[in-house]
Amino acid sequence: MTRWVPSAAAGLALLATMASPAFASPPRPADLRVSGGAEAWHAENRFSLSWNSPAPASPTLTATRYRIRDPHGTTIGESRLGWVGDGIGPLTVPAIPGAYSAEVWFEDTDGEQGPAATVPLRFDDVRPAPIEPRPVVGWVGRTAFPLRVRLGHPSGPLPISGIRGYAVAIDAAPGGSACAEPDRCSDAETALRGGIEDDELEIGALPEGTSYLHAVAVSGSGMKSTTAGWTVLRADTTDPVTQMAGLPSGWTNRTVRLTASAADTGSGMEPAGQGPTPFTAIQVDGGAPSIESGGTAGANVIEEGVHRIAYYAGDLAGNVNDGAKTNGIADRPPRTAWVRIDRTPPSVAFPNAEDPRDPELLRVRIADRLAGPDPSRGSIGVRPAGSGDRFEQLPGVPGGGGELRARWDSDAFPAGDYEFRAIGYDAAGNVATTTRRQNGGSMVLSNPLKATTTLRAGFGRHGPRRTVPYGRRALLSGRLITGRSSPLGGVPVRVVERFAPGAHPTVQTSTVTTAPDGAFSIHTDPGPSRTIAIGFDGSPTLARSAARTLDLAVRSRVRLRTSASVATVGGAPLIFRGRLAAAPGEIPAGGRTIELQFRLPGLGWAEFRTVQTDGRGRFRYAYRFSDDDSRGARFQFRAFVPAQEDWPYEPGGSLPILVRGI
Repeated sequence: MTRWVPSAAAGLALLATMASPAFASPPRPADLRVSGGAEAWHAENRFSLSWNSPAPASPTLTATRYRIRDPHGTTIGESRLGWVGDGIGPLTVPAIPGAYSAEVWFEDTDGEQGPAATVPLRFDDVRPAPIEPRPVVGWVGRTAFPLRVRLGHPSGPLPISGIRGYAVAIDAAPGGSACAEPDRCSDAETALRGGIEDDELEIGALPEGTSYLHAVAVSGSGMKSTTAGWTVLRADTTDPVTQMAGLPSGWTNRTVRLTASAADTGSGMEPAGQGPTPFTAIQVDGGAPSIESGGTAGANVIEEGVHRIAYYAGDLAGNVNDGAKTNGIADRPPRTAWVRIDRTPPSVAFPNAEDPRDPELLRVRIADRLAGPDPSRGSIGVRPAGSGDRFEQLPGVPGGGGELRARWDSDAFPAGDYEFRAIGYDAAGNVATTTRRQNGGSMVLSNPLKATTTLRAGFGRHGPRRTVPYGRRALLSGRLITGRSSPLGGVPVRVVERFAPGAHPTVQTSTVTTAPDGAFSIHTDPGPSRTIAIGFDGSPTLARSAARTLDLAVRSRVRLRTSASVATVGGAPLIFRGRLAAAPGEIPAGGRTIELQFRLPGLGWAEFRTVQTDGRGRFRYAYRFSDDDSRGARFQFRAFVPAQEDWPYEPGGSLPILVRGI
């Protein structure tokens, strides 16, 4: 049998393996680290260390040892802890900024010490010197964003930890702070983290008005500048508000003076010697604008035609609403308006002939190539031809299609020749005058223009005047003809009744249509006395005419009765009662006057008493016979209504009453 004999090297390895449990050194602390980071600078001089716990296979470890070295490697402290864990702390280094280090190792039950693990302890509590942000001159306008602000570097020596970056805050308070803590800034508060050279801040937007930028330098350990530097930021991103004065409401025939005025509640419109110069501008028809510094600008528009006006302004912050692009940003478009100028008078002319269906309707054609006609402002006048008199203006008639119209009441003018003048306007106010037709001939008309008419009317055999009792109707009739005897049938005839003073109503109008032979008739309504005017108002081709005025007289009606037909001389009085007939409102509250009259056979009437009715027309009177001569006499009595003011009836009396005296 062959035996295996290990080589010398294998034997040494086996021996080492068999002896390792009794003679191995303690392990090195694994993954030794500093709370807050081994490479980071700390603003506090107290540190906490941690590592991974030793494996359970090392039950012989009994102590933890550590040593602190200064930046030059000199030991400034060493200690032994009678236990083994996974961390120690806090460890304090001198209050002198520097890059210290810590060494940690284990010791076993035999007093054997293992290898040490080393970790740096970086301490710096020095605050950087203040920084001064570069001033932002003037106002910041809409097109200046994003705005870049240089912060500047700390003056004097830098902290040993260097400059991590800069913390910035923007607010409305002049005394604001960039960080919450009084002496340091967190990573989140550090806006720029690229070191001392990362000193340019980009601001995307600012609120309108004045803001304050506060900035500090932040050291590598997070300490901030002893005081905050600051600068003022004035932002105005709103365009000025521009208004235009002098714009005509429509067409005009004059040079237009325009004045644009701009107002700005932010940076304002007054030049300040720095930043953009505020200006106001007016541009006509896309040409070179008229620009003036400040809040106003003026321009004249002279030429005829339709002009597009653009007006805009720029404020002290550089906000401009001219529609252009600034830094790739499109400005808002300018405000626009229109100016319309027409200095050329219109063309005005009468037509070559009148409308035979309506010769009194005068028409004038107004033509204008720019503003167009304005028939509402013109007029047509008339005067006897060749007289040199002033033209009498005729009443206008609403027209259309650029025509000026008026109506000539030729019936109101004597026969003869008449010339006409037209004054026409265009919409810009230019005026033209003519007495000519379109063919150049004079605008002259001979009157009468229309066929003459004749109207006759009366109360039949009674002629133009008739008297009727109260409450009676009257028949009036007539005939309308043209020329010598041609009847005008189917034509309206107007009847106007004007009642005597005191009547209600005072006027009554009615219409009657003629028969085919031109005749007409109408019954008047019962009522007060009146005059009656009958007329034909004419037509576009027939002249108007009127009949003679008719008078219709209506007698008053009054009733009388007595208490007895026999009166005793010296006996009881005789009572007379009666009533006056009238329409409502014709008798006032104070009544009307009634005369009581008597007579003997063969003699005339004599008044013996005047009485007053009440408001309803009633009256009463007691009469006593006292004269002996009255015995045997046969008296007639009546009530008589005399003529009186505001009484719309003719005088009239009642039927006589017979009374015998005894």
